[in-house]
Amino acid sequence: MPRGSVMGRLTLRATGPARPEAVWRRYACVDQWASWSPQIRAVHTAGRRLTAGMSGTVESVVGLRVAFVVDSVDDDHHIWTWRVRLGAAGLRLRHDVRGHADGSTTSLTMHGPWLVVLGYAPLARLALRRLVRP
Repeated sequence: MPRGSVMGRLTLRATGPARPEAVWRRYACVDQWASWSPQIRAVHTAGRRLTAGMSGTVESVVGLRVAFVVDSVDDDHHIWTWRVRLGAAGLRLRHDVRGHADGSTTSLTMHGPWLVVLGYAPLARLALRRLVRP
């Protein structure tokens, strides 16, 4: 990340009626990302299921490609972390899914330059809301 960047951390949450197992499958299968994340057109990577060490690019609907590396995946606890980078700007992201009586809650914690975090937050919030719907 560029020197002198003001770094920040932001956590977003969404709750909906989708069961936690269904939400986790939508995360774990990269081919499903575009179905709930409106900014994503495609995911380019050798594997189709999240695994630690997986790398590739996420292609946005406007054709922008962002490189990523998955740091960790915990299928049992429905938690995964990854890093994305576009040029000198990068984010570290942590996702988790928790069940409750009426469905699930998912959260996303972003670490990175405040301008990038705040710029991405509205799209991320929309994606999370769609993720927890059946």
